[in-house]
Amino acid sequence: MKSTLQRAMLAGLLLALPMALQAQQAWPAQTVKIIVPFTPGTGMDTIARTVAPKLSERLGQPVIVQNQPGASGNIGADAVAKSNPDGYTVLMGANTMLMASQLYRNVPFNPVKDFAPVSMAAWGTLMLVTNPKTGIKTLKEYLTQAKAKPGFITYGSPGVGTPHHMAMELFKSQADIFMLHVPYRGSAGYIQDLLGGELMAGMLPIHIAQNFVNAGKLNALAVGSPKRHPVAPNVATFEELGIKGVDVDLWYAFFVPAKTPVAVIGRLNSEIVAIMKQPDVRDVLGRAGMDAAWSTPEELAAVVNKDYPRWGHVIKRNGISAE
Repeated sequence: MKSTLQRAMLAGLLLALPMALQAQQAWPAQTVKIIVPFTPGTGMDTIARTVAPKLSERLGQPVIVQNQPGASGNIGADAVAKSNPDGYTVLMGANTMLMASQLYRNVPFNPVKDFAPVSMAAWGTLMLVTNPKTGIKTLKEYLTQAKAKPGFITYGSPGVGTPHHMAMELFKSQADIFMLHVPYRGSAGYIQDLLGGELMAGMLPIHIAQNFVNAGKLNALAVGSPKRHPVAPNVATFEELGIKGVDVDLWYAFFVPAKTPVAVIGRLNSEIVAIMKQPDVRDVLGRAGMDAAWSTPEELAAVVNKDYPRWGHVIKRNGISAE
């Protein structure tokens, strides 16, 4: 015969079960925060601020965007990783988090284990360009000069560990060439010096690069995507030109802390996917140089699991550090 204590515990469990289920079904019951680990005006910020009001309408709760920049995105990402896994804190992430977490020592989170994927949000294609003053108009000419004069070609980036930098390091490894990296603090100075001829080459988002190519201010050599991009259909991929393994597309995606309930992730995924498919959202992102995208959590997880070791290998092989 059950004791009074056992009966009381059983009654408590029976009462708690429907309450827990009700709480889970009631999500969301409060404000949802989207943390952007970079400054306002960046690609991640543009996506988050485009999605937030639409997500708010669909969830029936406020959705706010908070910028928490620092350490190449590690500070904001760590804040999300350590937040309650209840679906009320969302990370606007990108492949930069897989790079930055391996560029710094003692990073307090793991970008693969500490986050649950929700959905892809956008892709951004990078284009290798040169300043016309170099006289380099093709990838073949670029490789010829780089191999004849190791270190002669200077290339820039918005900073150490940025996708632009990492893409060039991967290209350097795959082509077995050496170039001199000139890091900047942001895109403005980098693009200015690339256009002015102080830098010989670099990677730029294709939507930005093609405008300068059309104006005759830069030469387009190759695109770092698996296939040609409709913005520049005449520009071949690295693979078409004989350099394999230089798939350096940028990607942006939504994540939540690990252990967030599956039902909550499923709801977030369905709402975000519906938003990313809207023509006005695709138009806004297109003007910002990105192609809207969406995925299942499993598809995003596959991308993360593939990219994390790949960029880790590039970082270790080339001895890259942000410190």
